[in-house]
Amino acid sequence: MRNAIIILFCLLCLSLGYGLYLRYFTADTLTGDRFLGITILAVAFILMPMFLYHRWKDRNVKDYMLDEDNIRRMRDFNESKDSRKNSENQ
Repeated sequence: MRNAIIILFCLLCLSLGYGLYLRYFTADTLTGDRFLGITILAVAFILMPMFLYHRWKDRNVKDYMLDEDNIRRMRDFNESKDSRKNSENQ
């Protein structure tokens, strides 16, 4: 998956560069605009979902949700941190 994302990213960068080249350095602005548009759509609807899936596939979403247990743990952590600061200052 990682290699596919890297290869797709490189191909889309080349396509973006080619579209910019056609748009600004040749008289073929319509083709340049098409290359740019297709590249932006591919980044938004193909590359980004692949990247997000790759980064989040082994994570537990419950760890990032704010429920009663997590709130209690955060409060306990902050209280222990505050008590350590107070004991160091004295």
